[in-house]
Amino acid sequence: MSEGVRLNKYLASCAIGSRRACDELIASGRIEVNGEPCTKLATRVTEKDSVRVDGKRVFPKEEIVVIFHKPRGYVCTRSDELGRQTIYDLLPPAMQSLHHVGRLDADSEGLLILTNDGDLSQQLMHPSKSVEKEYLVTSNQAFENSHLDQFLAGVYTDEGKLKAKNIERVSARRLKVVLDHGAKRQIRVMFEALGYQVTKLLRVRIGKLWLGDLEPGKYAILNGKEIAMLLGN
Repeated sequence: MSEGVRLNKYLASCAIGSRRACDELIASGRIEVNGEPCTKLATRVTEKDSVRVDGKRVFPKEEIVVIFHKPRGYVCTRSDELGRQTIYDLLPPAMQSLHHVGRLDADSEGLLILTNDGDLSQQLMHPSKSVEKEYLVTSNQAFENSHLDQFLAGVYTDEGKLKAKNIERVSARRLKVVLDHGAKRQIRVMFEALGYQVTKLLRVRIGKLWLGDLEPGKYAILNGKEIAMLLGN
């Protein structure tokens, strides 16, 4: 860091958030560098500089990436106004500072990524990366073949036109669904638009990394090779 790095990258390395989120913090005047408010996005800092967020000094952290098997009934938030259990209730104290990359709704389960690496979060979430996510989806009734074609071509909903990248039938009421762009609750919305009720939704893959036999409520820390697999490398 002898030549310094952009302030948003430094903040992301401190697990403050993605670079975009850190840019918003800088622009809002919540960042101080060496005791002075800093609102210039192009600012560069080194390890010798004192950087504070809302008055609290922050330091780069060792990057941690975890896969977690989210059980059904848990929400992806730190606290819930309805009093529901959250994924953080299942994580040890050392992982409470990790943020989840994307989310699964309360009734969905399966593979979830948690990390303090803001750059990785941005890569996984950015539409230009088209990171694949694969799901096993069970319905309350058998799927018509014509509807499988429609899922691929696109379904018109209140959220706009939504489609899957790939569909494969597993059984009469179960499909493998692959998305490379995900709107909020996309699978449920698509299926409901054609008259199906999703009774189980399990995410089994992100990029080239599979959920495998990781049990619900359990987590595993990824190594460098496994992190690359998340991005499809």
